[in-house]
Amino acid sequence: MEIRDLPFGVTDWSEIEQTKHAGEQGAAYWRTRTFGKIRVRMVEYSGGYLADHWCAKGHILLCLEGELHTELEDGRCFVLKPGSSYQVADNAELHRSSTEHGAKLFVVD
Repeated sequence: MEIRDLPFGVTDWSEIEQTKHAGEQGAAYWRTRTFGKIRVRMVEYSGGYLADHWCAKGHILLCLEGELHTELEDGRCFVLKPGSSYQVADNAELHRSSTEHGAKLFVVD
């Protein structure tokens, strides 16, 4: 990733409008900023969340709160807890997320 034409700035995430995205179960609540081709999000998953699709988008994701389960289409599963992260390229490995009790994430894609 190359970041260009982006002046220094500060984001107060509490001031960014939240949008709701329904999962197969539960919901994800996004606060989103876009800087050119880079999307940056603060995402909160409700308890019982299960994604409604297999995602092919690349991400760098940091777990801030809770516990996130990420399943790859090939059956591998990973658990993120606060302070852990994952990274995956576009169209590299299909993945989907779930959480039993909820999670808060910082995502760059």
